[in-house]
Amino acid sequence: MLPEVNQGWFLTAVSIFNIQHLQSDYRYLLIAIIIAIIIAIIILVKVVGTDVVVVLKQAAHHMLDPSRKKSTPLSVNYHFTRQCNYNCGFCFHTAKTSFVLPIYDAKKGMKKINFSGGEPFLKDNGQYVGELVRYSKMNLGLPSVTIVSNGSLITEDWFIEYGEYLDILAISCDSFDEETNRVIGRHQPKCHHLASLALVRDWCKIYRVAFKINTVVNTHNWEEDMSQEILDLNPVRWKVFQCLLIGGENTGPDAIRHAESFVISEKKFESFLGRHRSVRQLVPESNSTMKDSYLILDEYMRFLDCTQGRKDPSKSILDVGVEEAIKFSGFDEAMFKKRGGRYVWSKADMKLQW
Repeated sequence: MLPEVNQGWFLTAVSIFNIQHLQSDYRYLLIAIIIAIIIAIIILVKVVGTDVVVVLKQAAHHMLDPSRKKSTPLSVNYHFTRQCNYNCGFCFHTAKTSFVLPIYDAKKGMKKINFSGGEPFLKDNGQYVGELVRYSKMNLGLPSVTIVSNGSLITEDWFIEYGEYLDILAISCDSFDEETNRVIGRHQPKCHHLASLALVRDWCKIYRVAFKINTVVNTHNWEEDMSQEILDLNPVRWKVFQCLLIGGENTGPDAIRHAESFVISEKKFESFLGRHRSVRQLVPESNSTMKDSYLILDEYMRFLDCTQGRKDPSKSILDVGVEEAIKFSGFDEAMFKKRGGRYVWSKADMKLQW
């Protein structure tokens, strides 16, 4: 059941986008929208009373306030769970808690959203993330709704129920050798990761979801040539990350994982990239490129500041709102733009051949 309209939810949702990011040519469109809101207010007074009207008035004022600073980016990565069925040695968002927000609260505060974990499909056999995907697309009208998953728990039934609301599904795959995946920790007993990868790719095509692959380059795979396999799978993007250490997550005395042995040098990372330059979908991200360029919400809807090499949480946006919490996110918008964080992320705009 969807949450009732309330002031906190509505203002949080609209504040993810800052209207001052729009160029002046779009101001006229905005004026038209505000006129439409005024007409809606008149109608709503007669139909549903003043509560919703107050929300709309305050939201419109909030959007047009010229004193607002350009502090809110376009993309948010919501890691709503830390639990996972894999045991990847380099994981940088580990199972330090089992907390997951009630679905009512989790539906607040979104614009462009990427759902991640942990493993997003672990909670309620994928229904939890499915409902968030549906809500984000149908109720918030987001231009892009995406998921990052290991792919092992996804079923065709999930695609049948939720696939139309999902723009991009990214599956993590660090090797096309099952033994290497086992050593890394990207496996389960009696589960073949590569078979799951291929199956999910086929379902993405059938149910019209853009398919993406994420790879973490580390000591166990940096010499591998994945070119042919990537070309055969034909993802819309192949995101290639350099293994990254985060204090308290995969390094340090209070960490669950210890990924020091997985870390590679810039030279080895460049060697991997050079081997795959012919792959047109390649999108590389070194440690320096990744640093502070992702806006991350944790399971409590707190922004995570990684500027000091660890994850320092803000207060929850459910308690203080987006604009206050984001001040403590450490987000580097310039680096976000530099690494190509804004791309064609809506499947409606991709013009894919299904």
